[in-house]
Amino acid sequence: QRFVGVWGQRHLRYLKEYCRSVYLNLLTSGRLNDYLADIEEQTQKRFERIVEQMAESEGITEQLKATDQVAWVGEMNNIWSRAREVVNAELIYN
Repeated sequence: QRFVGVWGQRHLRYLKEYCRSVYLNLLTSGRLNDYLADIEEQTQKRFERIVEQMAESEGITEQLKATDQVAWVGEMNNIWSRAREVVNAELIYN
């Protein structure tokens, strides 16, 4: 079996609650785990790409990390939060 992490588990909860027929179809056909693992991989790649793009566009660099770790952590937490919202809307709850 392939790995299904946080993103896949979130999508599974969404399917069970809002797309019951899709969930049951995937479950009975034996494709549920592969489907969720694909969602996991796609979402993780998209999340990482968004974080990288946001950090670059906002000037959050390794130099900032080295000189002011507290500011870097604050900025990165903000970026991670916004990136989570984007991937949730695009891939998880869709």
